[in-house]
Amino acid sequence: MTRIVVLISGRGSNMQAIVEACNNGAIDGSVVAVISNTDKAGGLKFAQSQNIATAVVDHTAFADRNQFDAELLTLVDSFKPDWLVLAGFMRILSADFVNHFLGRMVNIHPSLLPQYPGLNTHTKALAAGDTEHGATVHFVTPELDAGPIIAQTRVPVLPTDTEQTLAERVLLTEHDLFTHALQLCVSGVARYADGKCTLGNARM
Repeated sequence: MTRIVVLISGRGSNMQAIVEACNNGAIDGSVVAVISNTDKAGGLKFAQSQNIATAVVDHTAFADRNQFDAELLTLVDSFKPDWLVLAGFMRILSADFVNHFLGRMVNIHPSLLPQYPGLNTHTKALAAGDTEHGATVHFVTPELDAGPIIAQTRVPVLPTDTEQTLAERVLLTEHDLFTHALQLCVSGVARYADGKCTLGNARM
């Protein structure tokens, strides 16, 4: 069985969707651990209710990012994951950490990458007058939100939208998107090679 470790920083709704997809067979894998950078992450309670191992590596307890990343890497490796999933993990990871898991680490980002990497994506989409917005699942590379795209979902931007309403509309599509993209990875349909994502015979 494919072993999946999920990193979260908040309520973990995408993590919950992944756990449920593993439980019902939509993903051919099992979430073996959920790790957060804060003990206030609501998703930890859900993971515990599912008898999934949980752990916290508090980033505020470390002098710098490299020390935090080194401790996190050691912990993640202890669970022997085949895939590492960033599901609302709000820390930028060092190149050494990313390269250790390169090709087997994926992230979901609330924009149509390469548009709007980083934070405040919904505000940026509204400010730009975009008529379309969405979410992206991508392989993680050392450059922030710049890894090759595995899958995207698109939603309309309405004239009456606020940041909150747009965020909610995007989130409604994220769970199915993330579980679909992760299954593509677990099954070997989506593969990372030479800085590209190969989907079947197509390279993206």
